[in-house]
Amino acid sequence: MTQDTSAAGPETTGSTHDHEALATGCPVSGGYDAPPQPLGPDSLTWRYFGQWTGMLQGPWAGSMQNMHPQLGAAVQQHSIFFLERMPRLFRSVYPIGGVVFDGHRAPTTGAQVRDYHIGIKGVDDQGRRYSALNPDVFYWAHATFFKSTLLAAEWLGGGLTEEQKRRLFDEHVQWYRMYGMSMRPVPKSWEDFQQYWDHMCHNVLENNWAARAVLDLSTMPKHPSLEWMPDWMWRLNVAAMQQFFNFTTVGLFDPAVRELMGYTWSPRQEQLHRAFGTAIYRLTRVLPKRMLMHPRKRSAWDRAHGRLPVDAPLVETPARNLPPIEYRDDPHFYSPKV
Repeated sequence: MTQDTSAAGPETTGSTHDHEALATGCPVSGGYDAPPQPLGPDSLTWRYFGQWTGMLQGPWAGSMQNMHPQLGAAVQQHSIFFLERMPRLFRSVYPIGGVVFDGHRAPTTGAQVRDYHIGIKGVDDQGRRYSALNPDVFYWAHATFFKSTLLAAEWLGGGLTEEQKRRLFDEHVQWYRMYGMSMRPVPKSWEDFQQYWDHMCHNVLENNWAARAVLDLSTMPKHPSLEWMPDWMWRLNVAAMQQFFNFTTVGLFDPAVRELMGYTWSPRQEQLHRAFGTAIYRLTRVLPKRMLMHPRKRSAWDRAHGRLPVDAPLVETPARNLPPIEYRDDPHFYSPKV
């Protein structure tokens, strides 16, 4: 993900009209006559997205996004993610989740997420041009959000029927409309999406610096709330996290992506990975549902069920997750006044 949300792509792809409309902050592009309808509490996306267990998929999502050559170039040249990995991850979940959970305000949240990427463009080290608002690559980032929802439901959520997968596909299209981006790259059906994903994994994604850097936790700095931890203890913690996330992440990769990134995966590892997911599923079945929800999701459930007014203020990231002070007035960063 570039900066604080998603997507970068080759500036040469997509229509000039798309780029001009988005560069001016147009709230809706692509010919809509009215703002799109947001997802609600009756959707499957509300059930499976926005759970704290989704953090187990963080390196998978980040690496899959960055494997796109243009998105990876944008991260390498523009993002400060590697200077503040943990705050950046925890911070970004708020607006990204808001595109699903903010109700009538979701299109506004989506436009804000989109507009963090205005002006992020350049030329990669192979001479290829990219722009963060290229529709094809912006959609790729969203496709990884959808795929992570499917994985969460299948790996950690007890599984999905074919009908539920189709329903989640339709909901991901509705979700994507919140960004006000061109719908041109969006597959027309669940079957088309499966072909699209397979094509991306086999023919488009690259083993690049940005993807490898996401998977390498060795240089990860402490979260500001962990400054009390001695350096030697932090190094031990990072080493343990590296082993754990290697296991969880490689198990989620498609076989073609494992091969691309140079990983092997045995039947025994697959069995252990599935068993781990089943254990998490059984644990979450007995834990309070509200405890498992990200704060942005929990407040949305409260608004939807009358515990909060429908126009209650949106929950924003706490101050400990804000960008470094020198970046807080930069329009490319989500930095609420908290």
